[in-house]
Order: sequence, then C-alpha cells, then structure tokens
Amino acid sequence: MKLPISARLLACADLVSSCETVADVGTDHGYLGVHLLLHNVCSRVIASDLREKPLANAKENALRFEAADRMTFLRADGFRGFEPGSFQTAVLAGMGGDLIARILGDAPWLCSSAYTLVLQPQSAANDLRRWLGENGWSIERERLVRDGGFLYSVMRVVFGDDRALTPGEQYVSPALRREGDPLFPDYLDRVSRALELTVSGISQSADPADLARASYFRSALDEIRILSEKEKNR
Repeated sequence: MKLPISARLLACADLVSSCETVADVGTDHGYLGVHLLLHNVCSRVIASDLREKPLANAKENALRFEAADRMTFLRADGFRGFEPGSFQTAVLAGMGGDLIARILGDAPWLCSSAYTLVLQPQSAANDLRRWLGENGWSIERERLVRDGGFLYSVMRVVFGDDRALTPGEQYVSPALRREGDPLFPDYLDRVSRALELTVSGISQSADPADLARASYFRSALDEIRILSEKEKNR
C-alpha cells in the first residue's frame, strides 16, 4: 500500500534532518508524519491540528500505515499545548505565510538554536520571509516544488545570524538563489509578473496608503529585474 503523499509534502520531508521528534503542526491527514516515520527520519511525531476531524483522519491513516504507536495526536492552535523541548524540528505546511508568522510569534520559546523549522507557505511567502528576518530567524535552505500546477516554496530556517531582508530578498531569498533549483527561472518569471501587475495597479490608485506601498513593490521589482538579467547572462 503506497502512501498518497503529495510532491509538496515530500519536498518538506526532504528538508527535515534526522532527529528524535518532529512536530507536524497543522497535520491535516497526517501523511507527512507517517512518511517521516516510515523512512526513519525521526523516531516520533507529534501531529497537531486545530480541528478534530483532520486529527481523527490523521489517526486513522497512522493506524492504516502502522505508524500510530510512534505518533502523538494533539488538538492545538499552533504551538499552544506543546511542551518546550518536546521536539527538535517543526513543520508548518499548507497555510498562509501570515498565519505561519502569527503561530511562530505566539511561541517565543521557539527562539532558540535547539529548534529547526521547515515552512511551506501557500501564500504571502514574502511577508513570511520579512517576518523571519525581522525576528531573528535565518533561511538556511529554500527550494521549489511544482505540485498540482502550482509552484511552491519550502524553506528550512534556524534561529540566529539574522538580518533584515531587502524588498527583493523577501520575494527571492539569498538561500533560494544559492540552491540552484531547476525551477528557479520559472519562479523568477512568476514573481516578476506578479510584481509588475501589483505596481501597475497600485500606481493608479488615489489612496495615499497605496502610493506609500507602491515604493516597496517598485523596489522589489527593480531587484528582481536585476537578478533576472544576471540569470539570463549566466
């Protein structure tokens, strides 16, 4: 029986280093935790979800793939209910970047070299990268994955050695540039087109708040264009 895990979650699993316990926050169907256990990436998984139904589904799947005895199931909002030190790596996947930032901000005890985070934002990835840089986290690795016609970013982050990211780096992190991902040119094109549409739309607004925001997006677009030219000339 094959585990029906998505390419997106497999990309998250690939960034999890071997450890004792992984926290799968927002586990949904529990496939990520089961995969990590079946491949001996970790010895235990704490699978949490805010809703009871997904948690029940995760328990059923863990039983079906004979991994339930190594999993703890926790109904929790983010890291509320977790004991500090109960895991070494936490995965937050399949939620918006703004929600991930809120969950991390609600657990200040995570700000320690004892933890590694694997984050996969469904949206607002630039906002998440900005928040990480402003709150002491650095992106150690970032890779791309195509799944269901969408292009997703997956990042591994650690606490310390932080610096604020420029507007362009909030869309394309230095870690992603270093990765040499084959999907990188497609990602650059997508980001560039999205920023062009945003700048065009905001520039036509009469709202002073929009005009102030336009400066941020223009700066990001200028950086991405320079980066795109460098990539073409490599």
